[in-house]
Amino acid sequence: MPFVYRALALVLFGWSTLAAAPPRDAAPPADEIIFAARYAGSPSNDGHWYANFGYYGPDANRKAYTNGGKLYRYHLRTRELKTLIDDPIGGVRDPQVHYDAAKILFSYRKGASPYYHLYEINTDGTGLRQLTGGPYDDLEPTYLPNGDILFVSSRCNRWVNCWLTQVATLYRSDSNGKNIRPVSSNNEQDNTPWPLADGRVLYTRWEYVDRSQVHYHHLWTANPDGTNQTVYFGNLNPGVLMIDSKPIPGTNKVVSIFSPGHGRREHEGAITVVDPAAGPDAAASARQITKGNTYRDPWAFSESSFLAATTTSIVHVDGNGNTETVVQLPAADIGMKLQAHEPRPLIKRERERLIPTRANLTKATGALLLSDVNRGRNMQGLRPGEIKKLLVLETLPMPIHYTGGMEPLSYGGTFTLERVLGTVPVEPDGSAYFELPALRSFFFVALDENDLSVKRMQSFLTVQPGETTSCVGCHEDRVDAPPVGGRVLMAVQRGISQVTPITDVPDVFDFPRDIQPILNRHCTGCHDYSKRAAGVILTGDRGPLFSHSYFTLTIRHQVADGRNKPESNYPPRTLGSSASALMKKLEPGHHGVQTTPHERKIVRLWIETGGAYPGTYAALGSGMIGSYTENQLDRSDAQWPSAKVSIESLRSRCAGCHNAERPLPLTASDDQKLPPWEGLKGKDLRRRYSRHMLYNLTRPELSMLLLAPLSREAGGYGLCQSTVFTSTQDPDYRNILAYIQEAGQHLNRIKRFDMPDFIPRVDWTREMKRYGILPPSHDATRPVDYYAVERKYWESLWFQPVP
Repeated sequence: MPFVYRALALVLFGWSTLAAAPPRDAAPPADEIIFAARYAGSPSNDGHWYANFGYYGPDANRKAYTNGGKLYRYHLRTRELKTLIDDPIGGVRDPQVHYDAAKILFSYRKGASPYYHLYEINTDGTGLRQLTGGPYDDLEPTYLPNGDILFVSSRCNRWVNCWLTQVATLYRSDSNGKNIRPVSSNNEQDNTPWPLADGRVLYTRWEYVDRSQVHYHHLWTANPDGTNQTVYFGNLNPGVLMIDSKPIPGTNKVVSIFSPGHGRREHEGAITVVDPAAGPDAAASARQITKGNTYRDPWAFSESSFLAATTTSIVHVDGNGNTETVVQLPAADIGMKLQAHEPRPLIKRERERLIPTRANLTKATGALLLSDVNRGRNMQGLRPGEIKKLLVLETLPMPIHYTGGMEPLSYGGTFTLERVLGTVPVEPDGSAYFELPALRSFFFVALDENDLSVKRMQSFLTVQPGETTSCVGCHEDRVDAPPVGGRVLMAVQRGISQVTPITDVPDVFDFPRDIQPILNRHCTGCHDYSKRAAGVILTGDRGPLFSHSYFTLTIRHQVADGRNKPESNYPPRTLGSSASALMKKLEPGHHGVQTTPHERKIVRLWIETGGAYPGTYAALGSGMIGSYTENQLDRSDAQWPSAKVSIESLRSRCAGCHNAERPLPLTASDDQKLPPWEGLKGKDLRRRYSRHMLYNLTRPELSMLLLAPLSREAGGYGLCQSTVFTSTQDPDYRNILAYIQEAGQHLNRIKRFDMPDFIPRVDWTREMKRYGILPPSHDATRPVDYYAVERKYWESLWFQPVP
C-alpha cells in the first residue's frame, strides 16, 4: 500500500497500524475527499492573491476570473473520480463539507453568470440548491456550529485601495442564505474564515492604516457574530500573507499557508504550522513544513498529516514536508489549464463550541473601554498624565480604483481618506470609556494638552452593535492581562463618553480647499517663484499630479506620516503633528508668521488624517499628466508635436550635463529611476529634481525646467553650471515653453478635482449608480457635487439597527 494511502488510512479510518489493510468487513467512517478544479485567477495573470472575482475598475468587461470549474469527489481506495459539478463556462471554488458529511457548501459562478453565489449540493451530486443571489460575489463560505454560514462578500461595495479590483469582507447568513448581515467593516480584504474548536472564527485580515500596503495580511479571530475582533498571529511581522488557516485536531495549533511577500496567485505558498501559545508576535512560533511555496488550501488531520493542493494535484504532506500525490486532475482538465483546489475529507466531524451572541442588532453603537493608555510597548519617555484625549479617526472605503498606486491621494503616503469623528477624554489614570458607531473602521491618535499627537494607531478596530469591548493599553503586549487589585477605572466611574465632534473644521480635508489658502496668507510671500526663500516654493501652481506646495511639503519631510513603509508601533511623538516640521513653521518664531489658532488646528488635523492631497476619491485616475492611469503609463502628451520638438531641444541643450548619471526626470518612468527621496536632506535634496516640480501647468513660464537654465539677467534662476538660455526668445526655450503650455491647456480640458467644472470619470459614475447613490438616469458627462455624492456613499454603508 503506497505511503500516502497508508497515512490517510490511519487518520481517516482509524486503523491501528500502517502495515496492514483493515479487514474487508470493516466500515471506515469515510474514505473519500472532495475538491474543486478551476482556472487559477484572472486571464491577465496579474498574480494578486485576491484578484479572482468581479471585474477591473477601468473596464467592467475585463473580468478577474476565467471560465471553467468542476467539483470532484474522489474515492481513495477505488480511485474513482466522480464529477459532481462540471461547468465549462462557470466557476467552482471553496467547498466545505457539512458536519454530518451529507452535503457540501461551496461558491459557484453558474453558467455565464458574472457572480459567485453560495450553493449547497448533496455529496452524491443531487439536490443542488442556490442559497444567495444578487449582483454580488459570495465566496469562501464556512459552516458555523449553530447552522449559520460565514463567508466573504463583495456586498461591502468597496474597492482595494491599491489595486483595480473589488473587496470582499466578512458576512453572515442563516442556513438558507437569508438574513445576511456584515460582521466586518474592513476597507480591504477579509479571507478564508474557519471555526476554531473554541468557537472563534480564524480568518485573514489585510489592512494598512498609514503603513505599507503590501506587508500586513495576517491572522485574526472574531466571534461568529463579529464581536471580539483581535489579532491571532503576525501583525507585527510584516512581509508574508497568512491565509487558508484551519485548526489542527487535538491541539491549539493551526495550519496555514504562508505566501511570500504580498502573496502569490491563488494563495500559493508554504504549509506552515502556527502555535499561538507565545502570543501573536512570536515569529519563531511558526514552523514551515514544506520546502517550497507551491502549496494551497491545507487540511490538517494532525501535526504530521496534511492534505493540500498543488498545481494540478491533490497531495498528502507529512510533518517533515515529504509529499506524495493522492490524485491528479484528468488530462482534459490540465489541457484546459484547470488547477486543483481546496481538498476536504468527506468525513463527519464534531461541531465547535457555541459562543452566545454578544451583538444586539437593535443598537446603533458599541462601546470601547481602554484600561490605561500609558501602558504598552515602545512607550519610552511618556509621562503619566501626558495623554489628555484620544482623537477618533475613521478610514473611509474607496468606491472605485484604477491603479496600484496611491496617486493622487498622496505622494508615497496614504492610500486612504480619513475622517475626523471627534475626541474623547482620557482620565488621569489613563483610562477611557466611550461609545462608537457600530461596524465602522476607527483608529486613534493620543493627544497631549496642546492637542498634539503623542502616539498613533496603525491598525483599525470596529465594534458590533451592542458590543462592549476593551483593550489593556496602547499597543500593549498581546499576552499581557489587565492589572489586578480591585481598582475601579476612573472612566468607568464617570460613565460612558460620547465622541465630541470638532465642528469648526472639515471632517474630511482637501489640501487645495483647506490648506492652500493658509499657505497663501502666510507663506507664499517668501516662498513664491519671485523669492523662493531657501529654494522652497509653496504656491498652489499645478504640476503633473500635485500642486507644487503639496509636493514640496511632502518631499521636504514637513509632514510626519507613516509613509508607505513596513513599519508600525513607532515611539511616542514620531508620527503626526508633534513630529511635523510644518507645525513649528506656523508659529510666530518662524520669521514672524502669525497664524491663528483655528488655522493651526486645520493644518494639525489635516496632518493627523494622513495628509492627503484631494478630499475625494473622485480625483483618482483623473487630471494627471504623464502619469500612470488604468495601469498603463499615460503618455498621450508624448504624441503632441510640441513634445517631440521640446525633447530635441532638451537633448541639444541639456544632455551635456544631464546624462545617464544625472538624468533629467521628465516622465514618471524617469522619476522612478532616480534615488528615493527618503533620507535626502540639504544639498542632496535640492539637487534631486522631479517632474512634479519641473513643470508648472498653471503658469508655464514659471516652470523650473525653464527658470533653472535661464540666466538671472533674463529673469531666470541661473542654477545650471553654465548658462543655457540667455534670453526667453531663444528658439529652444520657446520650444520647451510651448510644450508646457500645451500640457497646461490639456489639463484645462481634462480637469482636475480642484478645478471648476471637473467631471469624475465615467467608471466612478458607473459604480455610484450601481450602489444606488446616483440615479440610473444621471448623465455621466454633466458636473456633479462629487464631495456630496461620496458622503452619501459612505453613509450608505453605515449599519442600520434592526427594529
